[in-house]
Amino acid sequence: MIYTVTLNPAIDYVVQLPGLQVGAINRNRAEDIQFGGKGINVSGVLNKLGIGNIALGFVAGFTGQGLEKGLREMGIQTELIHVAEGLTRINVKIKAGEETEINGIGPNIRTGDLEKLYEQLEGLTGEDYLVLSGSVPSCLQADIYGTIMQRLPQGVRVVVDATGRSLRSALPYKPFLIKPNHHELADFFGVTLSSEEEIVACGKKLQEMGAQNVLISMAGDGALLLDETGEVHRIACPKGQVVNSVAAGDSMVAGFLAGLVTTGSYAYALKLGTAAGSATAFSMGLGEKKLIEELLRQLDRREHGTF
Repeated sequence: MIYTVTLNPAIDYVVQLPGLQVGAINRNRAEDIQFGGKGINVSGVLNKLGIGNIALGFVAGFTGQGLEKGLREMGIQTELIHVAEGLTRINVKIKAGEETEINGIGPNIRTGDLEKLYEQLEGLTGEDYLVLSGSVPSCLQADIYGTIMQRLPQGVRVVVDATGRSLRSALPYKPFLIKPNHHELADFFGVTLSSEEEIVACGKKLQEMGAQNVLISMAGDGALLLDETGEVHRIACPKGQVVNSVAAGDSMVAGFLAGLVTTGSYAYALKLGTAAGSATAFSMGLGEKKLIEELLRQLDRREHGTF
């Protein structure tokens, strides 16, 4: 089974305005409600691909109840922990030419709440994957991902999609997969990356620090995978119009895991991950299965020289 953890999920209220006027009444021309959080996005795309998973995390208040209800209506299985203090975040995303965001704080997660999460994770085995994804709320220590991995049963394959101290804290516990993009990779090492060779070299450093597999997304330049056998896989992006970069990386993680659990092939996992990430980038929301499959066929044709 695949489990995803979202420590600070949110309801995203997305509004479209002809223009934003500060200090005046602004009226929407379109609006949408989306259920946000990197782990939740991974669960959503896994669901679209028919891969069973369970979304874990913390919610609070009436907004938490609404988020949980919405996820279940989407067919996502949840085992969310209800926190006593605070509210699940409402993030306001204002699209008015440029995009402006107002992000909420989220609930106050206490030690007892964390213990409930640890209890949920006690039953995981070496047959399971655990995705730790997204930013850490201010009420928790930045090294919480490392703490979670320290408490896990032996053999659980952990995917970490995080940056900075959150990622660094996880590396000593040998995560199965990490997924930085090339900008995050440069920031992590405090360098400027101007070539594929430099990107690969930094990926190998992450493996030396503990990561078993390193998946590096590079926007329009495709992706690289440094697998645990020492092989470097490269793939280009399929063709399409980018309209949404939000959740593309989460979708890549979901596609990668879906490909790996169904075939055991790192090469195929990279291909399906790239198709899933691109499908979301080419869509207003999470990429749908039909588009993912179309882009996967495009990558197959390119690989076999029939594109």
